[in-house]
Amino acid sequence: YGELYELTNKISKGLAALGLERGDHIATTLPNSIEQVALCLAAFQSGYYITTVNWHLVGPEIAYILGDAETKVYVTHERFAHESQRAVEEAGLPEKARFAIGDVAGFRPFDELVRGQDGGRPKELSAGSFMFYTSGTTGRPKGVRRALPDAKPDDVSKMSGMLFLLFGMQPHDGHVHITQAPLYHTAVNNWTTTSLHWGHPVTLMDRWTPEGALERIQKYRVTQSHMVPTMFHRLLALPEEKRNSYDVSSLRCMIHAAAPCPVQTKWKMLEWWGDVIWEYYAATEGGGTIVSPQDWRKYPGTVGKPWPNSEVVIFDDEGNELPPGQSGTIYMRMGGNEFKYYKDEAKTKKARMKGFFTVGDIGYFNDDGFLFLNDRANDMIIVGGVNIYPQEIEGVLHQHPKIKDVAVFGVPNSDTGEEIKAVVEVEDGVPENDATRNEIMAFVKDQMAKQKWPRSIDFAVMPRDPNGKLYKRKLKDPYWEGHEGRIV
Repeated sequence: YGELYELTNKISKGLAALGLERGDHIATTLPNSIEQVALCLAAFQSGYYITTVNWHLVGPEIAYILGDAETKVYVTHERFAHESQRAVEEAGLPEKARFAIGDVAGFRPFDELVRGQDGGRPKELSAGSFMFYTSGTTGRPKGVRRALPDAKPDDVSKMSGMLFLLFGMQPHDGHVHITQAPLYHTAVNNWTTTSLHWGHPVTLMDRWTPEGALERIQKYRVTQSHMVPTMFHRLLALPEEKRNSYDVSSLRCMIHAAAPCPVQTKWKMLEWWGDVIWEYYAATEGGGTIVSPQDWRKYPGTVGKPWPNSEVVIFDDEGNELPPGQSGTIYMRMGGNEFKYYKDEAKTKKARMKGFFTVGDIGYFNDDGFLFLNDRANDMIIVGGVNIYPQEIEGVLHQHPKIKDVAVFGVPNSDTGEEIKAVVEVEDGVPENDATRNEIMAFVKDQMAKQKWPRSIDFAVMPRDPNGKLYKRKLKDPYWEGHEGRIV
C-alpha cells in the first residue's frame, strides 16, 4: 500500500509539472500492473479524465480515441510498442507527452514522469473520473463522459463503494479481491480501485486461465471478484478432479455481469461454489439491477431488481411503458449520474426516452418485479416474422460437452428473411465434421422447440477479448455480404 501511495502521488505531481489542469485527459495502453492502477488513482485525485485503452486495438483505432478525447498525456508499454507508435504519429501527440514502460522508440521512459517528485500527497486535490469508450460495434466508439464531481477526492472514493454494500461487503472486513480481466474494462477497473479504497488487498492477473485463477484463489484466500460467464464455462470445462483439487472455501462474493449467463451454467457454479455468486445487470452509462444467489434460485435466469437510486423500465417502440410479462426495450437511469456521449449529441439523444437511456437490450419484468433479459435488439433473429432470441439457444449449446464456445445469429434466407446459424468452437481433439454436427443437432433437438433449432452449424474460433466479450459481427458479417438487409 505504501509503494502504491507514493507512486500515485509522484504521478500526480509529474502530470501537474507537465502543465495538466483540471478536466484534462490522459490515456493508457497498459497490461494489468501497479503502474496502471496508480495512473487511475492519480487521475482520480488530480481532477483528470482517464481512458484505459483496450490494448487489442490497432494504431488507427487508438489514434481516434487520443484525438477524440484531446489526450494530453499517453502512457503505453513495450508489449504494445508498434501499435502505440502508429497511434501517436497519426494523432500528432508530441513526444513530450508520450511515456512508456520499457523501451519504445519515440516515447520517454516512464521514470521521467515521476523522477524528482516526492511521494507525499499533493497540496491541491481535485476529483477526477474514468472516461470509458463504448465498444464501437457499430461505427466509431464514443466516450462516456460525466461532469467532474464537485467534491473532495477522498469523499468520492468513499462513495464509490456504495455498490459493494449491496453485495454485503464492508471496508476493511477481510475481503481479498482478484482482478481476473484486463483493467481497460469499466467494471473490472472500478472493482479493482474500489477494493483498494475499501482496504481489500488486490491480486492482479496478467493473463487469465481457469487453473491459474483457481491457484490464486487458493494461494491468496480470495473472497471476492468480478467475473463473466465465459470464465464460468472455462472453469467448468476443467476435469472434475482438477476442479476439486483446489480449495475455494474462502470465496464469499463472486460477482458476474457483462454478458448473459446460461441458466444451466449458473446452476453448476452454484453447486460447486455455493451461494456466493451474485449477479448484476448494468451499463457503463449508469444504472442497473442486482440479484442475490438466494433470489436467483427462486427466479432462475433473472438479473434482479433495480438497485437503490436506479430506475429500470420497459418501453415499446412508441415509448409506452409495458406491463409485467411483456418484452420491450430496457431503459434505465440513475439519479444524479447524468452522462453524455462525448462530441455526439445525436447518439446521446437517440439513446434517451423520457429521461431514461438504453443500450438496446430487450427484456421483461415478472409479476414480482424481477428483470429478465431476452437479448440485444441487434442480435434478435426474425424468422418469418417470429422473434428468436439467440441467447437461449447459446445457453443450451454451451452445455454440450464437446463445445468450448458458441455464437448464434441470423443469416439470409430468401423465404423467411433470416434463418438460425450456429457457429461453434469445439474442444481440443474434437473433429470438425458432419458427425460432430449431427451429434450437436441431436442434442439441440432434445432440448428445445423446433423453431429454435439452428438450420446449420459451422466451426470457428470465437473472436472474444480477454474479458469474454464476443465480437459477433466478425462472425456474422461475411454471411451477409452481397445481401441487403438486417445487419445491425
